[in-house]
Amino acid sequence: MLIQNHIRASLSVKQQMLDDARLEHSIRAMADCCVQSLRLGGKLLFCGNGGSAADAQHLSAELSGRYRYDRPPLFAEALHVNTSFVTAVANDYHYDKVFARMVEAMGKPGDVLVALSTSGNSRNILNAALKARELNMSVIGFSGETGGELKDLSDFILLVPSNDTALIQEAHIMIGHILCEIIEQAVFPKNEPAK
Repeated sequence: MLIQNHIRASLSVKQQMLDDARLEHSIRAMADCCVQSLRLGGKLLFCGNGGSAADAQHLSAELSGRYRYDRPPLFAEALHVNTSFVTAVANDYHYDKVFARMVEAMGKPGDVLVALSTSGNSRNILNAALKARELNMSVIGFSGETGGELKDLSDFILLVPSNDTALIQEAHIMIGHILCEIIEQAVFPKNEPAK
């Protein structure tokens, strides 16, 4: 029962997303924001904690490496990958400051912060979003049902209709993959042979 129940719950969340007429518009707006930044030489910076950190790293790798096909790399980076930096800042300042400090070091106007928080209330994610706004960067939030405080700090917000962390993260990676595909095709159009 556990296996089937989890699959059913995941399908239910995704069906609710599919039935939300606003979702496609939101995803396209997020992708357009990223594409515009990248075309102007901007960067996509990702941050999250725990499973959301893994998703941030996964999605940034799809863009800086490749997603569907070979093409030049895009500047996309997960802010937690330098463990010496994260542990030093957490020790010397506070863990709440780790992502904001890296945004301050790397970000510039026109860049995009993609902030992942299933609750929308992780203090280090909120501080990163605040710093990004201070620097005139765009903020794309990925969250759960309510969006928490992240909702008010985001230019664009993905609200997954669930309060279950695992189900929210499953939806985040799905939408993240869709964004990667749209961005890759827009920045590096693949010439398909005529049929």
